[in-house]
Amino acid sequence: MPIHKRPSWALPYSAVTPERVFLNRRTFMAGLAIGTAGLCAPMSLSAAFRPDSLEDLDFTPAPDFSTDEEKTPFEDVVRYNNFYEFGTGKDDPVRYAHEMSVDPWSVVVDGECGKPGTYALEDLVKPHTLEERVYRLRCVEAWSMVIPWIGIPLADMLKRFEPTSRAKFVYFETLHEPDEMRGQRSLFSTIDWPYREGLRMDEAMNELSFMAVGLYGKTLPNQNGAPIRLVVPWKYGFKSIKSIVRIRFQEDQPATTWEMIAPQEYGFYANVNPEVDHPRWSQKRERRLPSGLLSPNWVETQKFNGYGEQVAHLYKGMDLRRFY
Repeated sequence: MPIHKRPSWALPYSAVTPERVFLNRRTFMAGLAIGTAGLCAPMSLSAAFRPDSLEDLDFTPAPDFSTDEEKTPFEDVVRYNNFYEFGTGKDDPVRYAHEMSVDPWSVVVDGECGKPGTYALEDLVKPHTLEERVYRLRCVEAWSMVIPWIGIPLADMLKRFEPTSRAKFVYFETLHEPDEMRGQRSLFSTIDWPYREGLRMDEAMNELSFMAVGLYGKTLPNQNGAPIRLVVPWKYGFKSIKSIVRIRFQEDQPATTWEMIAPQEYGFYANVNPEVDHPRWSQKRERRLPSGLLSPNWVETQKFNGYGEQVAHLYKGMDLRRFY
């Protein structure tokens, strides 16, 4: 869906801080912590992760989808992740995600659509021009990043499958492969695998919804959801499901993983909202990474993560304390 005027949160692509400026901060950042409370020991990139193994992507910058904030350094984006398929620690994904095979990769499309089937990743992506969009990512745990994603509008992909009038929701599912994803074979996991997520159809078709296949100009690292993941920037990060293997169009609202585990804490909509606290912590502020003991880098959280101009109309008349 094209944008006919520049949003209030946009800035020229030329104003985005170059990657090399951030990567040159590596020595300084290694001395700072980025743990949940800003007090943990610093983490280094796992020897199992080789950044030079990532492939360069051809893409077109989309300046109308860029924030006015500095990008999070590449190293922090790839080493600080929630991806419970590989463990509950923030550095478990970078240590163990290399055990997951992402080539070849296919996605099953089914449900209320005219063109169901099993699609190879190449066939999903090839008809589209890749874009770079610089989005804020706000975790429900009250930390955040700014990431330059490479991918395609979700709406453009979904239209190809010809959803019918009965398709009111879109369901997504992550790879279930316990032999390659050690978190899925853990005896202590409380998650009923595979990981499941969903959007209302109008949310999925919104111009901001994005399917990412890369970041910082390169293919997605495994720990960031390779080879294809969802990015929904106005919602808490757990809605942006990783390593997708199924897309289903359905009439009923799908059951989603965190809503099934703790419905009193994690609702289906999960819109970023500083006015609605998590039962165990405030959502009024967030730690913008990189963050450490000497520089906690707290910022005020914005409703809909600052994207209200594009998405607030989707929830007109809804009680966002009830539909959280």
